[in-house]
Amino acid sequence: MTGTSRTAPEDSASQDDRPDPATEAFLAHRNLLFTVAYEMLGSAADAEDVLQETWLRWVGVDLDIVQNQRAYLVRITTRQALGRLRTLGRRRESYVGPWLPEPLLTAPDVAEDVELADSVSMAMLLVLETLTPTERAVFVLREVFDLDYDEIAEAVGKNPAAVRQIAHRARGHVAARRPRGAVSPAAARDALDAFQRAVRTGDLQGLLDNLAPDVVFLGDGGGVVQAVLRPVVGADKVARVLEAGLGRIAALMSLESAQVNGYPALIVRQDGEIDTVIAVRIDDGLITGLYAVRNPEKLSHMRREIALRR
Repeated sequence: MTGTSRTAPEDSASQDDRPDPATEAFLAHRNLLFTVAYEMLGSAADAEDVLQETWLRWVGVDLDIVQNQRAYLVRITTRQALGRLRTLGRRRESYVGPWLPEPLLTAPDVAEDVELADSVSMAMLLVLETLTPTERAVFVLREVFDLDYDEIAEAVGKNPAAVRQIAHRARGHVAARRPRGAVSPAAARDALDAFQRAVRTGDLQGLLDNLAPDVVFLGDGGGVVQAVLRPVVGADKVARVLEAGLGRIAALMSLESAQVNGYPALIVRQDGEIDTVIAVRIDDGLITGLYAVRNPEKLSHMRREIALRR
């Protein structure tokens, strides 16, 4: 593959066909760049598009003047993601029902990196949705990828002093909304086990015992498949919604465990095809968020594990 290719390279360059320097550098940082774009956008499909745009700009760069290829590539990716994020914000205003991030089937090593897993969890990505595009970019680049303020300033088109102020504001915003305390995989697994038992045995009470009084249930069908059209808030209301759906799941579908966005989750299948991905948010040992992604357009990246990197 040559640097003039119009298609972004994949991770499958052979030993006998060594890529040119531009391609080699892009491939070396591809998983990192995808992670940056995904954390900024909450959409794997859009992150892939951003990588394509990054590649097209990267192949036109004179590598002799690039001192730090990683930083340069992150800068391109951030700028492309920022532009797309502003466009997506307008699209999401007309989205049918609640919007949830696109779930990823993540490799086991993502869960082992606690900070990375936390940053790509469904709960955190929903918190990041409440930031402005620039705040989100600054927070992700600083708190997740530990870039220095000068590098971030280059990426977002601000001066370092302004970036420091934005970072401070974004940290405070996120701290007030993120899950209270670190969520252990064991706690998430226990909550999902209770869900599975409720489906299998009809033990709804066992599930209710794990719901916080102010639990929020969100379903994302995107107007394509049936899902709740607004958030359902409160243990009693969520219980009624779940009770109505548990019988259908038990009769027609199967449940399996998976690592989704770095944490345990459930995959609901019907006739072997993925119907729903269910993730949870845990606070103080109880489920405070229950997220069901059903929009078929958001489930394509659940077919294979995705490598994320910092």
